[in-house]
Amino acid sequence: MAERVTEEGTRRGHRVVAVVPAAGAGLRMGADRPKQYLELGGRPILVRTLEALERCPEVDALVLVVPPGDVDRCLKDVIEPHRFAKDLTVAAGGPRRQDSVRLGLEASGGAFDYALIHDGVRPLVDRETVSRVLRAAREHGAAVAGLPAMDTVKEVDGHGRVVRTPDRGRLWLVQTPQAFRFREIVDAHRRAYREQWPEATDDAAVAERAGLRVRMVMGSERNIKVTTPTDLALAAFYLTRRDEPD
Repeated sequence: MAERVTEEGTRRGHRVVAVVPAAGAGLRMGADRPKQYLELGGRPILVRTLEALERCPEVDALVLVVPPGDVDRCLKDVIEPHRFAKDLTVAAGGPRRQDSVRLGLEASGGAFDYALIHDGVRPLVDRETVSRVLRAAREHGAAVAGLPAMDTVKEVDGHGRVVRTPDRGRLWLVQTPQAFRFREIVDAHRRAYREQWPEATDDAAVAERAGLRVRMVMGSERNIKVTTPTDLALAAFYLTRRDEPD
């Protein structure tokens, strides 16, 4: 079940919806609550992520996907106190991230040309990265943000033995946001659900398996995913230096 905060977006006929999956338990953080509700600079991480996306002029509406049973609490304690201006829907997620994304896409109502999918715990995403990803998606159909791998990467087997050293020049570390033609990514996620595909670690993997071609564009070193206490401390540091260039 999804709850809509405002219906303004439906009347305006939005073209780009940002789907924000935040339905994980955040066990690696070791906190007393899911990591998306922890505070960063005096506001919940989730609020900072939504505010960052709301500041992007290309984004017309947002769908936040939270753990099942958290919809009412999230609306009351997280969303309503911060008065978001753009159309924002809060939906219940599923058991896996890709289930939550599918449910978020479906909760949007479908009146969009593109879907921008962004992790709820990447609060420092900037407008330039969002714009680059959306421009590439409009040109190529699908695009993701990422950074070139700076370290050597080893492929190992189940016993810890190195079996291959891939060419670092061809490897990128993938971030979000990731953008897709709306109908294509919805169809890909529905097919993954219907055919019970193995769990994917990002939406680009779902798109790739469905036969879509995905373009990589430059992300940002500050666009970190807050997963551990160290990540939270780094995000707080970056937040204090927000006005400085990357």
